[in-house]
Amino acid sequence: MRGLLRGLSRQAGQAPGTVGGPRAPAAGPVRLRTLVYTADACEARDQPDAQACFAAVREGAVTWINVDGLHDAQVLQAVGARFGLHPLVLEDIANPSQRPRCESTEAYLFLTLKMLRPDPSGDGLLAEQVSLIVLPGVVVTFQEAPGDVFDPVRERIRTGAGRVRAAGADYLAYALLDAVVDQYFVLLEAASEQAQALEEAALGGDPVAFVRALQAHKRELIALRRAVWPLREVLTALERTEPRVFEPATRPYLRDLYDHTIQAIDAVEVLRDVFAGVQDLHMTHVSNRMNEIMKVLTMIATVFIPLGFLAGVYGMNFERMWPVEAAWGFPALLGVMAALGLGMVVWFRRKRWL
Repeated sequence: MRGLLRGLSRQAGQAPGTVGGPRAPAAGPVRLRTLVYTADACEARDQPDAQACFAAVREGAVTWINVDGLHDAQVLQAVGARFGLHPLVLEDIANPSQRPRCESTEAYLFLTLKMLRPDPSGDGLLAEQVSLIVLPGVVVTFQEAPGDVFDPVRERIRTGAGRVRAAGADYLAYALLDAVVDQYFVLLEAASEQAQALEEAALGGDPVAFVRALQAHKRELIALRRAVWPLREVLTALERTEPRVFEPATRPYLRDLYDHTIQAIDAVEVLRDVFAGVQDLHMTHVSNRMNEIMKVLTMIATVFIPLGFLAGVYGMNFERMWPVEAAWGFPALLGVMAALGLGMVVWFRRKRWL
C-alpha cells in the first residue's frame, strides 16, 4: 500500500501552488535540451540553464524544450514565469503522482500522462510522469529523469522524415503522445507473450516460481491499465479544445490516436482475463494433482484396513486360535491377506477408481 500511495499528498501545511519544498528529492542537476526546427533545418543542443532555452525560441520555427528532472524548483518557476503558467500547473508538474489529464487555457495547453518503459534491470516496468505545455510554436516537456520513448520522434525531426518538420507545434505534441501510446503496444505485446509462457508453465514446473512470475506480470498489467484508461479522457478533452490549439489538419491524427488508445484499453482488458484464466488453470491443475495424490493414498489406506484387521485379530494373545495353531496356519493367513489386497485393487480398477 505504501508504494501505491507514495507521493499522493503534499507536505503538511504547504500552500497550494508551491513548487518543490522539503519533499523534493535531490537528484543532481536538471538536464535541459532544445530542439529547434523548420521545414529546412533543425538544431538540437544541450542548454546550461533555462534562460538559454528561452533564447533558443525564435519566430517561424518550432521549439521543443525538454526538461529532465522535476526537483529543481527554480527551473520550473523560470519556465512558468516565461510562459505564464499557473502556479497550480507548476505544482502538478512537480508532483509525479498526477492522474493523466488535460487542461486548456487561453494561453497554453497542459497535458500530463504516464510513460512506461521496461526496467533495464529486468524488474518490471518504469512508470514516469510526462507533462507537456503546448504553446504557439513551442512545446515544453517535463520528465522525471533522463531516458524516454521519444527517440523516434527526434530522429524523424533530424532526418526530415514524415510531416513533423512541415507541421507546427500541435503536430509535435501529437507525435509525442503517439510515441507514448506506441510504447504501450510494445509492452502489451510483451505481456501477451508472457501470458502464453505462463499458460505452459501453469501445468508444470515450480509452483512457487510460477506464482511469483504471475504476480509480477499482473502488477505490470495494473500499471499499464492505470496509464491507458485515463488517457482516453485526455484525448476526448483534446478533441473538444479550441481550433487555435490543434489545427484542423492535425485533428484526424488525434482521432486516430484515440482509436489506438481504445485498442490498447481493449487489449489490457483481454490480458486481464487471460491472466485470470492462467491463474484459474494453475489452481485447477494443483487441485487435480492433489486429488490424484489423495486418491492414491486413500486407496492404499483402504486396502490395508482389512489387512490390519486380520493382523490385529490374529495378534491377540490366545493360546488356541484356529488356524494359527496348525503348521500351515501362518502361510495360509498371509495368503488370505495377499488375496484380499489384490482383490480390492482389481475391484478398484474395474470401478475406474485407480
